[in-house]
Amino acid sequence: MTSTPYTPPKVWTWDQNKDGGRFAKINRPISGATHEKALPVGKHPLQLYSLATPNGVKVTVMLEELLEAGHSGAEYDAWLININEGDQFGSGFVEVNPNSKIPALLDRSTTPHTRVFESGAILLYLAEKFGNAFLPRDPAKRAECYSWLFWQMGSAPYLGGGFGHFYAYAPMKFEYAIDRFTMEVKRQLDVLDRRLAESEYIAGDAYTIADIAIWPWYGSLAKGLLYEAGEFLSVKDYKHVNRWTDQIAERPAVKRGRMVNRVWGDPASQLAERHDASDFDKAATAGAK
Repeated sequence: MTSTPYTPPKVWTWDQNKDGGRFAKINRPISGATHEKALPVGKHPLQLYSLATPNGVKVTVMLEELLEAGHSGAEYDAWLININEGDQFGSGFVEVNPNSKIPALLDRSTTPHTRVFESGAILLYLAEKFGNAFLPRDPAKRAECYSWLFWQMGSAPYLGGGFGHFYAYAPMKFEYAIDRFTMEVKRQLDVLDRRLAESEYIAGDAYTIADIAIWPWYGSLAKGLLYEAGEFLSVKDYKHVNRWTDQIAERPAVKRGRMVNRVWGDPASQLAERHDASDFDKAATAGAK
Protein backbone atom coordinates (compact mmCIF):
# COMPACT_ATOMS: atom_id res chain seq x y z
CA MET A 1 0.00 0.00 0.00
CA THR A 2 1.39 3.41 -0.92
CA SER A 3 0.35 7.03 -0.45
CA THR A 4 0.34 7.63 -4.19
CA PRO A 5 -2.99 8.00 -6.04
CA TYR A 6 -4.65 4.69 -6.73
CA THR A 7 -6.13 3.80 -10.08
CA PRO A 8 -8.65 0.97 -9.73
CA PRO A 9 -8.06 -1.95 -12.12
CA LYS A 10 -10.74 -2.91 -14.61
CA VAL A 11 -11.56 -5.99 -12.52
CA TRP A 12 -10.80 -6.18 -8.80
CA THR A 13 -9.05 -9.30 -7.53
CA TRP A 14 -8.41 -10.38 -3.97
CA ASP A 15 -4.75 -10.18 -2.99
CA GLN A 16 -4.44 -12.13 0.26
CA ASN A 17 -0.82 -11.04 0.67
CA LYS A 18 -1.63 -7.35 1.09
CA ASP A 19 -1.40 -5.76 4.51
CA GLY A 20 -5.08 -5.29 5.29
CA GLY A 21 -4.62 -4.15 8.86
CA ARG A 22 -5.74 -5.61 12.15
CA PHE A 23 -8.75 -7.51 10.79
CA ALA A 24 -7.25 -8.70 7.52
CA LYS A 25 -7.36 -12.37 8.52
CA ILE A 26 -11.12 -12.35 9.04
CA ASN A 27 -12.14 -10.27 6.03
CA ARG A 28 -12.79 -12.03 2.75
CA PRO A 29 -14.95 -11.48 -0.35
CA ILE A 30 -16.84 -14.76 -0.04
CA SER A 31 -19.38 -16.10 2.44
CA GLY A 32 -20.01 -19.49 3.98
CA ALA A 33 -18.31 -21.72 6.52
CA THR A 34 -14.57 -22.33 6.57
CA HIS A 35 -14.70 -25.22 9.01
CA GLU A 36 -17.07 -27.62 10.73
CA LYS A 37 -17.94 -26.59 14.27
CA ALA A 38 -21.22 -27.13 16.07
CA LEU A 39 -22.51 -24.42 18.36
CA PRO A 40 -22.86 -25.14 22.08
CA VAL A 41 -26.35 -25.13 23.57
CA GLY A 42 -27.23 -24.23 27.14
CA LYS A 43 -30.28 -24.77 29.34
CA HIS A 44 -32.32 -21.72 28.36
CA PRO A 45 -34.61 -21.32 25.33
CA LEU A 46 -32.71 -18.22 24.18
CA GLN A 47 -29.19 -18.94 22.96
CA LEU A 48 -27.02 -15.93 22.10
CA TYR A 49 -23.75 -16.24 20.17
CA SER A 50 -21.88 -12.98 20.38
CA LEU A 51 -19.01 -10.74 21.45
CA ALA A 52 -19.14 -7.50 23.46
CA THR A 53 -18.67 -5.17 20.51
CA PRO A 54 -21.27 -2.37 20.34
CA ASN A 55 -23.57 -4.53 18.23
CA GLY A 56 -23.28 -7.39 20.68
CA VAL A 57 -23.86 -5.12 23.69
CA LYS A 58 -27.18 -4.00 22.21
CA VAL A 59 -28.59 -7.50 22.61
CA THR A 60 -27.16 -8.34 26.02
CA VAL A 61 -28.43 -5.02 27.38
CA MET A 62 -31.87 -5.78 25.91
CA LEU A 63 -31.95 -9.22 27.50
CA GLU A 64 -30.84 -7.87 30.86
CA GLU A 65 -33.44 -5.08 30.63
CA LEU A 66 -36.15 -7.66 29.96
CA LEU A 67 -35.06 -9.67 33.00
CA GLU A 68 -34.91 -6.49 35.09
CA ALA A 69 -38.50 -5.75 34.01
CA GLY A 70 -39.64 -9.16 35.25
CA HIS A 71 -39.72 -11.17 32.01
CA SER A 72 -38.36 -14.45 33.35
CA GLY A 73 -38.69 -16.01 29.90
CA ALA A 74 -35.83 -13.82 28.74
CA GLU A 75 -33.26 -15.94 30.61
CA TYR A 76 -30.50 -16.78 28.19
CA ASP A 77 -27.16 -18.42 27.59
CA ALA A 78 -24.54 -16.14 26.03
CA TRP A 79 -21.72 -17.96 24.24
CA LEU A 80 -18.51 -16.24 23.23
CA ILE A 81 -17.81 -15.94 19.50
CA ASN A 82 -14.20 -14.85 19.07
CA ILE A 83 -14.21 -13.08 15.72
CA ASN A 84 -10.42 -12.69 15.75
CA GLU A 85 -10.16 -16.49 15.78
CA GLY A 86 -12.74 -16.93 13.01
CA ASP A 87 -15.45 -18.50 15.19
CA GLN A 88 -18.07 -16.73 13.06
CA PHE A 89 -17.10 -18.90 10.11
CA GLY A 90 -17.85 -22.18 11.86
CA SER A 91 -20.61 -24.22 10.23
CA GLY A 92 -22.92 -23.99 13.24
CA PHE A 93 -22.69 -20.22 13.43
CA VAL A 94 -23.23 -19.83 9.69
CA GLU A 95 -26.43 -21.85 10.05
CA VAL A 96 -27.73 -19.26 12.51
CA ASN A 97 -26.32 -16.27 10.64
CA PRO A 98 -25.36 -16.79 6.99
CA ASN A 99 -23.78 -13.32 7.07
CA SER A 100 -21.16 -14.50 9.62
CA LYS A 101 -21.48 -11.45 11.86
CA ILE A 102 -22.21 -11.24 15.57
CA PRO A 103 -24.62 -11.19 17.27
CA ALA A 104 -26.85 -14.14 16.38
CA LEU A 105 -29.78 -15.44 18.41
CA LEU A 106 -31.46 -18.84 18.37
CA ASP A 107 -34.87 -19.09 20.01
CA ARG A 108 -35.35 -22.77 20.86
CA SER A 109 -38.77 -22.18 22.41
CA THR A 110 -40.39 -22.30 18.96
CA THR A 111 -40.99 -25.23 16.61
CA PRO A 112 -39.00 -25.13 14.45
CA HIS A 113 -36.35 -23.07 16.24
CA THR A 114 -36.21 -19.41 15.20
CA ARG A 115 -32.93 -17.86 14.13
CA VAL A 116 -32.55 -14.09 14.25
CA PHE A 117 -29.54 -12.17 13.01
CA GLU A 118 -28.70 -8.46 12.66
CA SER A 119 -28.77 -6.63 15.98
CA GLY A 120 -31.71 -4.38 15.09
CA ALA A 121 -33.80 -7.37 14.06
CA ILE A 122 -32.95 -9.12 17.33
CA LEU A 123 -34.05 -6.08 19.36
CA LEU A 124 -37.37 -5.95 17.50
CA TYR A 125 -37.90 -9.69 17.80
CA LEU A 126 -37.31 -9.67 21.56
CA ALA A 127 -39.45 -6.57 22.10
CA GLU A 128 -42.38 -8.16 20.28
CA LYS A 129 -41.85 -11.57 21.89
CA PHE A 130 -42.18 -10.04 25.35
CA GLY A 131 -45.33 -8.00 24.88
CA ASN A 132 -43.88 -5.04 23.02
CA ALA A 133 -41.39 -4.34 25.79
CA PHE A 134 -39.48 -1.08 25.32
CA LEU A 135 -41.67 -0.27 22.32
CA PRO A 136 -44.16 2.62 22.46
CA ARG A 137 -47.78 1.56 21.96
CA ASP A 138 -48.89 4.82 20.38
CA PRO A 139 -48.47 4.46 16.58
CA ALA A 140 -46.78 7.83 16.11
CA LYS A 141 -44.36 7.25 18.98
CA ARG A 142 -43.66 3.74 17.74
CA ALA A 143 -42.84 5.14 14.29
CA GLU A 144 -40.43 7.58 15.93
CA CYS A 145 -38.77 4.69 17.75
CA TYR A 146 -38.47 2.67 14.55
CA SER A 147 -37.01 5.65 12.71
CA TRP A 148 -34.24 6.12 15.25
CA LEU A 149 -33.58 2.39 15.45
CA PHE A 150 -33.01 2.22 11.71
CA TRP A 151 -31.08 5.51 11.81
CA GLN A 152 -28.60 3.72 14.01
CA MET A 153 -28.42 0.69 11.75
CA GLY A 154 -27.65 2.94 8.78
CA SER A 155 -25.31 5.32 10.60
CA ALA A 156 -23.08 2.96 12.58
CA PRO A 157 -21.21 1.63 9.52
CA TYR A 158 -19.83 5.15 9.02
CA LEU A 159 -18.73 5.20 12.64
CA GLY A 160 -17.38 1.66 12.77
CA GLY A 161 -16.31 0.54 9.34
CA GLY A 162 -15.55 4.06 8.18
CA PHE A 163 -14.15 6.29 10.91
CA GLY A 164 -13.11 3.49 13.23
CA HIS A 165 -11.26 1.60 10.52
CA PHE A 166 -9.32 4.49 9.04
CA TYR A 167 -8.65 6.27 12.36
CA ALA A 168 -7.77 3.27 14.53
CA TYR A 169 -7.14 0.10 12.52
CA ALA A 170 -5.92 0.84 9.00
CA PRO A 171 -2.25 -0.09 8.47
CA MET A 172 -1.62 3.42 7.12
CA LYS A 173 -3.30 6.74 7.94
CA PHE A 174 -4.74 8.79 5.11
CA GLU A 175 -5.95 12.33 5.70
CA TYR A 176 -8.73 12.21 3.12
CA ALA A 177 -10.35 9.06 4.53
CA ILE A 178 -10.09 10.20 8.15
CA ASP A 179 -11.41 13.68 7.33
CA ARG A 180 -14.30 12.25 5.31
CA PHE A 181 -15.53 9.95 8.06
CA THR A 182 -14.75 12.34 10.91
CA MET A 183 -17.01 14.91 9.28
CA GLU A 184 -19.85 12.38 9.03
CA VAL A 185 -19.45 11.11 12.60
CA LYS A 186 -19.52 14.65 13.97
CA ARG A 187 -22.63 15.34 11.90
CA GLN A 188 -24.24 12.26 13.44
CA LEU A 189 -23.32 13.42 16.94
CA ASP A 190 -24.90 16.78 16.14
CA VAL A 191 -28.07 15.05 14.95
CA LEU A 192 -28.28 13.19 18.26
CA ASP A 193 -27.41 16.25 20.33
CA ARG A 194 -30.14 18.33 18.74
CA ARG A 195 -32.66 15.54 19.25
CA LEU A 196 -31.69 15.03 22.88
CA ALA A 197 -31.93 18.77 23.52
CA GLU A 198 -35.70 18.43 23.04
CA SER A 199 -36.27 14.91 24.33
CA GLU A 200 -35.18 12.99 27.41
CA TYR A 201 -34.66 9.82 25.41
CA ILE A 202 -34.06 9.22 21.73
CA ALA A 203 -37.64 8.38 20.77
CA GLY A 204 -39.40 10.60 23.29
CA ASP A 205 -40.06 10.59 27.02
CA ALA A 206 -39.62 6.82 27.46
CA TYR A 207 -36.60 4.51 27.27
CA THR A 208 -36.93 2.27 24.20
CA ILE A 209 -35.05 -0.10 21.94
CA ALA A 210 -33.84 3.00 20.08
CA ASP A 211 -31.79 3.98 23.14
CA ILE A 212 -30.62 0.38 23.57
CA ALA A 213 -29.42 0.33 19.96
CA ILE A 214 -27.74 3.73 19.88
CA TRP A 215 -26.11 3.87 23.31
CA PRO A 216 -23.44 1.14 22.83
CA TRP A 217 -22.08 3.02 19.81
CA TYR A 218 -22.55 6.72 20.49
CA GLY A 219 -22.61 6.55 24.27
CA SER A 220 -19.27 4.77 24.22
CA LEU A 221 -17.99 7.34 21.76
CA ALA A 222 -19.18 10.18 24.02
CA LYS A 223 -17.19 8.74 26.91
CA GLY A 224 -14.07 8.31 24.78
CA LEU A 225 -14.26 4.51 25.08
CA LEU A 226 -14.67 3.81 21.38
CA TYR A 227 -11.35 3.95 19.51
CA GLU A 228 -10.13 6.36 22.25
CA ALA A 229 -11.20 9.14 19.91
CA GLY A 230 -13.09 11.33 22.35
CA GLU A 231 -10.58 14.18 22.34
CA PHE A 232 -10.06 13.98 18.57
CA LEU A 233 -13.83 14.31 17.98
CA SER A 234 -14.37 16.87 20.79
CA VAL A 235 -17.19 14.70 22.14
CA LYS A 236 -17.40 16.80 25.31
CA ASP A 237 -19.02 19.52 23.22
CA TYR A 238 -22.16 17.42 22.71
CA LYS A 239 -23.62 18.11 26.14
CA HIS A 240 -27.02 16.56 25.54
CA VAL A 241 -25.47 13.35 24.21
CA ASN A 242 -23.30 13.24 27.31
CA ARG A 243 -26.29 13.81 29.62
CA TRP A 244 -28.18 10.95 27.96
CA THR A 245 -25.09 8.71 27.97
CA ASP A 246 -24.55 9.14 31.71
CA GLN A 247 -28.23 8.61 32.46
CA ILE A 248 -28.38 5.28 30.64
CA ALA A 249 -25.01 4.11 31.95
CA GLU A 250 -26.46 4.08 35.48
CA ARG A 251 -29.14 1.53 34.64
CA PRO A 252 -28.34 -1.79 36.38
CA ALA A 253 -29.25 -3.82 33.29
CA VAL A 254 -26.91 -1.74 31.14
CA LYS A 255 -24.05 -2.29 33.57
CA ARG A 256 -24.62 -6.04 33.40
CA GLY A 257 -25.19 -6.13 29.66
CA ARG A 258 -21.88 -4.41 28.98
CA MET A 259 -20.02 -7.20 30.77
CA VAL A 260 -21.44 -10.15 28.85
CA ASN A 261 -19.09 -11.71 26.27
CA ARG A 262 -16.40 -9.16 27.16
CA VAL A 263 -12.87 -10.57 27.26
CA TRP A 264 -10.80 -7.40 27.42
CA GLY A 265 -10.30 -4.44 29.76
CA ASP A 266 -10.70 -4.43 33.53
CA PRO A 267 -11.11 -8.06 34.71
CA ALA A 268 -14.03 -6.95 36.90
CA SER A 269 -15.87 -5.82 33.75
CA GLN A 270 -15.49 -9.15 31.95
CA LEU A 271 -17.92 -12.04 31.72
CA ALA A 272 -16.83 -14.24 28.84
CA GLU A 273 -20.00 -16.33 28.94
CA ARG A 274 -23.28 -15.88 30.77
CA HIS A 275 -25.52 -18.81 31.69
CA ASP A 276 -27.11 -17.64 34.92
CA ALA A 277 -27.61 -14.37 36.80
CA SER A 278 -25.19 -15.60 39.47
CA ASP A 279 -22.39 -15.45 36.88
CA PHE A 280 -22.17 -11.69 37.47
CA ASP A 281 -21.38 -12.23 41.14
CA LYS A 282 -18.72 -14.76 40.22
CA ALA A 283 -17.18 -12.29 37.76
CA ALA A 284 -17.10 -9.55 40.39
CA THR A 285 -15.41 -11.89 42.87
CA ALA A 286 -12.85 -12.99 40.31
CA GLY A 287 -12.14 -9.39 39.31
CA ALA A 288 -11.54 -8.40 42.91
CA LYS A 289 -8.75 -10.95 43.35
